[in-house]
Parts: sequence; C-alpha cells; structure tokens
Amino acid sequence: MTLPSDYGLWSLVVLNSLIFIVFAFSFARPRTTRDWRSFGAYSAFVVALFTEMYGFPLTIYLLSGWLSSRFPGVDWLSHDAGHLLEMMFGWEANPHFGPFHLLSTAFIVAGFWLLAKSWPVLYEAQREHRVAHTGPYARIRHPQYVGFIAIMFGFLLQWPTLITVVMFPILLVVYARLARREEQDSLAEFGDAYRAYMDSTPAFIPRRAARPARAH
Repeated sequence: MTLPSDYGLWSLVVLNSLIFIVFAFSFARPRTTRDWRSFGAYSAFVVALFTEMYGFPLTIYLLSGWLSSRFPGVDWLSHDAGHLLEMMFGWEANPHFGPFHLLSTAFIVAGFWLLAKSWPVLYEAQREHRVAHTGPYARIRHPQYVGFIAIMFGFLLQWPTLITVVMFPILLVVYARLARREEQDSLAEFGDAYRAYMDSTPAFIPRRAARPARAH
C-alpha cells in the first residue's frame, strides 16, 4: 500500500521519538529497575504515538469509513487531520493553534517541568539517605510519575490514536503499582519517617493549600 505524502516519514518517527525520550531521560535519570520500568513505559507510549503521527496512520485507516461519513469534506489522510479532536469538534483554523493542541502543550510542558524539579530533590535525598520531602515532594509523594502521566496525557490530547488510548489507562495502573512498591520499600527503609510523610502528603493529587489561621 502506498502511503500518502504526509506519512511514511520514518526518519521523523525516529527523530521525534529520540528527542522526547532523551529529553525525558535527562530529567528522570532512571537508576533502579523500577525507574527503568517507569521510563520504559513512557518510551513505548512515545514510540507508538510518533509511529502513527508520521509513519503509518493506523487509527485513521481503521476509522476512515466512520470518519468520512460522519465528517465529510475532511481529507483524513492529511497530516493536519490527524489532530482528531480539533477536526471532530469543528476547529477550522490551523489545528496547531486549536484548544486541544494548546491544552496539550500546557500538559507536556508542565510534565517536563515537574520531572526537572523532582529529580534534583530525589537525587539529593538518596545521596543523604533520607526521605525526599521538599520541592514537588512537599505536595505529592510521586511527582515523577505524575510528570510522565501529564506528558502522555498531553500527547493524547494532541494526537489520539487507538493504541495510545488503550495504552494510557494501562500505564496508569502500571505507575500506580510501581508507586505502591516504591512506598513499601521506603517504609522498610525509613520506617516511621516515611509513614509520617505518607500521612501528611497525598500520593498523586496535591491538596489545596490550607488558609492560614487568623490571629485573635
């Protein structure tokens, strides 16, 4: 089958996959087996995403009949049409400036920012053999996992595919299990110090900051 000119760009698949994997690696710095599993799950998601974005548009081919009948007049084999959410909600301008794409960018940038802020705190805590509890770790116990999830969710908003839509909830479960194992190891290593940290700090979603008490 001959691919349209907007696809079959395998060099871009490799280049973009490497950029986002190496970029994340520079922030996450996996060291343990658990770290590598977390990073590997993210990497698999990125490769699957860019394979459909520039290589072979599997989702478009599988849904082409439904898409063509439901949204006539759209060239579904053009690259811009791969921004499915923008197309399906009728965004007629450049999809790169559409609401879902802009929201996607916000999630991706926030995810990388969280990775960048979390790694130095974790590294210093590991070096000093203590619980990491400052920076992002003061708000949530697993900021690096949240960072990876934010990046993948951002990509999902930007370029949803059948494979990544299926992968995303599976990876949420994988990260939740990795987090539980990490906590069990930390409890065994730090005991009451980590138990107190767990009691005061939520796992993934930060609490709203408490209002300071008024002086009487």
